[in-house]
Amino acid sequence: MLDSIYYREIHDMIEKIFKAYDVRGKVGSELTKDVVEKIGRAFADFLPKNGAVAVGRDMRPDSAELSSAMIKGLVKQGREVWNIGQVTSDMIYFSVGKFKLAGGAMVTASHNPSEYNGIKVCREEAKPVGIESGLAEIRDKTLSESFDRVKKVGTQRKKEITEDWVEHILAFVNVSELKPYKIAIDAGNGMAGAIIPYLTKRVPFEIIPMYFELDGSFPNHIANPLEPENLKDLILRVKQDSCDLGIAFDGDGDRAVLIDENGHTLTGTEMTAILAKYFLSQHPGATVLHNAICGRAAVESIKENGGEPKRTKVGHSFIKADMRKYNAVFAGEHSGHYYFRDNYMADSGLIAAIVATAVLSRSGKKLSEIANEFRRYSQIPETNFEVKNKELVMDTVAKDFSTGNQDWLDGLTVNYSDYWINVRPSNTEPLLRLNVEAKNNEKLREIVEKASRVIESNAQTQGSYQMSKGSLTTVPKNGRKPL
Repeated sequence: MLDSIYYREIHDMIEKIFKAYDVRGKVGSELTKDVVEKIGRAFADFLPKNGAVAVGRDMRPDSAELSSAMIKGLVKQGREVWNIGQVTSDMIYFSVGKFKLAGGAMVTASHNPSEYNGIKVCREEAKPVGIESGLAEIRDKTLSESFDRVKKVGTQRKKEITEDWVEHILAFVNVSELKPYKIAIDAGNGMAGAIIPYLTKRVPFEIIPMYFELDGSFPNHIANPLEPENLKDLILRVKQDSCDLGIAFDGDGDRAVLIDENGHTLTGTEMTAILAKYFLSQHPGATVLHNAICGRAAVESIKENGGEPKRTKVGHSFIKADMRKYNAVFAGEHSGHYYFRDNYMADSGLIAAIVATAVLSRSGKKLSEIANEFRRYSQIPETNFEVKNKELVMDTVAKDFSTGNQDWLDGLTVNYSDYWINVRPSNTEPLLRLNVEAKNNEKLREIVEKASRVIESNAQTQGSYQMSKGSLTTVPKNGRKPL
């Protein structure tokens, strides 16, 4: 009886840590060495039979141990493993694509607090592995422990790819055109702090480093640049040192958020619009993807610059699949993930950042002037409501906003001439996520208050709804102060 309870608990725990796009859980209680070794074995069996597997890790206290467990599982299943050490997540995608490997695994929990860790995996050609594209199969094999029999164990070797990665990044710009900007960079004690010094040897920038020391306990702030609280130090430094711009990275370095010289944050919509314009100048008429919660300025930029916009669901596995489907040259997410056809259809914070400096250099303008071209609307950051019955609440919102143009590509989106609203469910938590964009702050406040009332009154909440920090803070529009 006790054994059956124990195995049920293990079963439930393993099911819990497999999320929509990755594996993630609390170290020790949910994510253990034994479990990660089994995941490694299941991942080895899942991948194409030929080819090595790259394994990298971030700077978290447990990442080295969990990385070793992942490698152990792969080797047990006969795999050749490239141990590429402490890297950013986008370097895993690069290594798999560049060196034609069978797949890759990155031990990281990205921007999550220090008690968490996780694993991101991809297959050949850096193709994503999500719950609908193989992660469920890996989960089930981990649970059943029905691993393939192998004739002999595999091998592992250390592989240094940083210089190759830097060369790849710089291929996206003309380095001779870059101007000697003063740039404050906040690595958040994450992996970008280890890689950026290799890059800055090759470019003319004056870099003001902030929190470059690798420290998975995040002593200064959580490495999540989407939270306004985590950008305060960077904004202050940009203003104090009269920088041309600031750049903040998340913990595993695959997201970048830019700050203009006035201390205003560029949203994912604005960055998508700017980068789309750049790539369409090089690839006229190309397809550019934007996710379901990117603002209208991104779509307008794509059309204005002769591109073909395609809307996709939120999430890297959906976007990477659609990039291949449409041969898209670029894709942008409102969350700060940017994807590039010439980067094996994968996302990269560093590529986004270096291309942004190239745009700035070519323009002869200040970053605020470039961003202001696309600061056309007011938009709230994605805001969470804790609810029990997500489908019921979305249906109620649909009824209350029934006069608009509705679609269900990713949750519910309702379009009106002067605003749009999106309500989408979390894949892993009892949350509804609200996004609203409007023609001005006044209309935005009106719609946010209406939508919040509808959700709250129908949410069947376990207490009051919870809005994320800064949820009623809009981005500055044409220099105006936020709400």
